[in-house]
Amino acid sequence: MASLSVKPGQRFSLPDWQNNAHRISADAEHQRSTSHQIRQEARALRNDTGNQARWDECDTRTRLKDRITSVDRWREVLAKCLTDIDLEIDALTKVKEAAEDALQAKNLCLDVAIECLTFRESRRDIDVVRDPVEEELLREVKVIEKTKKELQQRVDEAFKQLCLLKEARQQLDCDHRHKVEALELDQQCLSFNVTSGNISFKVNPTRIPDGTTALREWELNSQCNKDRADAEMKASVELRGAIMLTIAQTNNELEAQRLATEFALRKRIRDMEGALSELRWQEKNTLEEIAEMEEDIRQLEEDLRKRTLDLKVAHTRLETRTYRPHVELCRDQAQFGLTGEVQDLEAAIRALQQKRTESQNALDALYRQLHRIQTDIGYKTNSLQLDNKCMDTRRKLVIPVEKFDPEVDAVNRTRNLPRSGQLEL
Repeated sequence: MASLSVKPGQRFSLPDWQNNAHRISADAEHQRSTSHQIRQEARALRNDTGNQARWDECDTRTRLKDRITSVDRWREVLAKCLTDIDLEIDALTKVKEAAEDALQAKNLCLDVAIECLTFRESRRDIDVVRDPVEEELLREVKVIEKTKKELQQRVDEAFKQLCLLKEARQQLDCDHRHKVEALELDQQCLSFNVTSGNISFKVNPTRIPDGTTALREWELNSQCNKDRADAEMKASVELRGAIMLTIAQTNNELEAQRLATEFALRKRIRDMEGALSELRWQEKNTLEEIAEMEEDIRQLEEDLRKRTLDLKVAHTRLETRTYRPHVELCRDQAQFGLTGEVQDLEAAIRALQQKRTESQNALDALYRQLHRIQTDIGYKTNSLQLDNKCMDTRRKLVIPVEKFDPEVDAVNRTRNLPRSGQLEL
């Protein structure tokens, strides 16, 4: 009789089997319907997002192009304004120099008038009289000084206007450079595409950076810079006209330098020669002390190098002895000696370094003092040369009139005059 190899499992009824098949079929139909709907929605979403992305990218490129056009237009305006203001600065600088030359040209007439007044002070007894010649000389001095004051005022106005022009130019140049940089960045942004190699995700790209300005504020800033530059250039043009008018009114007057008496000049020259002698003696001694100090510093550095080598030897010995095996690693007298040697060498090195620092500071102070001495020698040498030129100028007063060449004399007398034009009676 045959038997089952395993115990039969649970038995289902035929309706259960049919219901299970129906459920499986219904679930399959539902899943296919859901999948179909999702696929349709996905295709619609792809179309929508693709179209929106292409539209947004096209709109962004258009906005970037418009922005580049706007910035480039302002860049051209600022570049032209920069060129104009540079030309105006050069023109005003030349006019200012012309005014300074005209101011300098008034000193010779003033010098001659003062010389004449000084000579007339040597008159004695009844000849010391207020005659028409003296009155004319005094009137000439007043007219020359009034003219010098007006020219000096024009020079000061030109200097202030140059400062304003350069300040306006600096703002224009800064704005122009910023726009050039912005153009480069926007053009770089315009060149980006999906195949660019330097595109990547950024952290919080939609943030508003600190210092961000509104479009109206950006336009007002550039417009204000241009308007200020135009206003300063207009003021400069008017000032140049006023300066040229002032120079035209005084173009026949010459310059001169302040008179000093021969006694004062000789005394000044003697004092200057004595001061120069003392300064040269100080310079010689300071140079000798510098040489000795440099030699001592070299010796200190040599000793410091030797002590450093000794310290390296001691350190190496101490480190080598740390590898002694077992009980041999003891703190013996050699260990104490090496430790003391290291401490002494470190103290010696610190002392040498401190002394080297002190010596270097002293050497620096000597060099500074030498620079002061040599500078003062240069100043006094220059002053002595100027005083000697003044003495030569004084000697020209005795040259006969028929041998006196006013043009040559004016050139020789005014070649080394300061350009500040601040000479006073």
